[in-house]
Amino acid sequence: MDSAGGWCTWVHTDPSHLSLCVEQLPFWLFSSAEDTFCHCKSEHQFNIGNLICKHGLDFYGYVKLINFVRLKKPTAEYVNSLSSPLPWEAEEYLKPALEEDLLLQFGRICTSKDLYDSANISCTNEPSNAMSLLEQLKHAEHRAELAEIALARAQEDLQKMRQFAQDFVMNTDVRSSSSSSAIADLREDEDGVYFSSYGHYGIHEEMLKDKVRTESYRDFIYQNPHVFKDKVVLDVGCGTGILSMFAAKAGAKKVIGVDQYDIVYQAMDIIRLNKLEDTITLVKGRIEEVDLPVEKVDIVISEWMGYFLLFESMLDSVIYAKDKYLAEGGSVYPDICTISLVAVGDKNKHSDRLAFWDDVYGFNMSCMKKAVIPEAVVEVLNPGMLISEACVIKHIDCHTASLPDLEFASDFTLTITEDTVCTVWFSTGPQFMKTHWKQTVFLLENPISLKRGRITVRKNRKDPRSLIITLLVNNVQQTYSLQ
Repeated sequence: MDSAGGWCTWVHTDPSHLSLCVEQLPFWLFSSAEDTFCHCKSEHQFNIGNLICKHGLDFYGYVKLINFVRLKKPTAEYVNSLSSPLPWEAEEYLKPALEEDLLLQFGRICTSKDLYDSANISCTNEPSNAMSLLEQLKHAEHRAELAEIALARAQEDLQKMRQFAQDFVMNTDVRSSSSSSAIADLREDEDGVYFSSYGHYGIHEEMLKDKVRTESYRDFIYQNPHVFKDKVVLDVGCGTGILSMFAAKAGAKKVIGVDQYDIVYQAMDIIRLNKLEDTITLVKGRIEEVDLPVEKVDIVISEWMGYFLLFESMLDSVIYAKDKYLAEGGSVYPDICTISLVAVGDKNKHSDRLAFWDDVYGFNMSCMKKAVIPEAVVEVLNPGMLISEACVIKHIDCHTASLPDLEFASDFTLTITEDTVCTVWFSTGPQFMKTHWKQTVFLLENPISLKRGRITVRKNRKDPRSLIITLLVNNVQQTYSLQ
């Protein structure tokens, strides 16, 4: 570009050089893009770095600018005075005006800041400029490679999240085979939290002190010695060994207790202290993984029940033991279990749990209800608050049950016995002596009058020992988690 504003032309004559042709002036040859930009800045008052900064040009904007200049040959004064919209924004300026244009290749290895800095460097012919450019190229290629890797990971994570959300929303068939075998498929490290929770003596003390639980097992075994006499008994999840010792005292020929928890080591001491080591053998490990000293047993006994009966999915392990080790004609105890629903009209409890959030020290926190409602509550309820007859929603025969039977949907009808509104539902029997299982409560957002509905119970696919329960009443659906 001459001082009158005529545009100079860059001519590519050799891959290692850049040339500058000014009308009515001889060719100027430069060894780098930086030298070219320095010449334009110092001799022709054309500062490409300022243009890049002024218009916020990215790589494609820079390419369009170079091609526009080559094709249209505008004056420096004209280009410096431009504002949006820019004349080189059209897509046609992405096509190189000059084949193998090194100025376009220079733009490929720089960000906008790089271009601005490069275009504003002091004019010099020092070899260090070439080395600097090479370092910039290597750095840019490395950043591009890392960005591509990060993008691929992000896309993979996004796909996983989409799939998880789809599975959750679609609420796939509760008899899905993928969840039916989930407990047996769990690795030991994946199931560590569950097993470690039973390693401490405290929870075993609580269960042993539950008189309804422990005395019911004791009375059944002691009052039916003919069932256990000379039989081989498998105690699944033996804990402290209390059921194994009951069976041994009732005349069992051989008792094998299996438990993954560390409590089994104390159980071994307990067995020796009570001089039952000749009858009882304890094995540490998961029933799905251990090798028993016998091929078949006559009886499978276990205290497997959890909150809402099926929480913790220990019945899965009992079914596994039954299918693999129980001899033909053998028995499983407990043999029959049911889950029941009953309506409760406890306005005070409903207010304490939900209405509380409407006014907390003068502040509205009602949005917290969205977090409170989906969590099932395990607690002891006042039997005087019952407002309906109990309705059995699931009957399980442990002799014939299979894993798919443990995920189910059931219609229910509640016969209302009191004139009030229903605020909670729960399972099992609060009208009897309380147990350590307590009751499982499903809070309703608003009190409603109800008579019938539908309940769906399935394993949580993310944690197969927990449950997802969905209630549909009066065309209103609410999903709860028990974990």
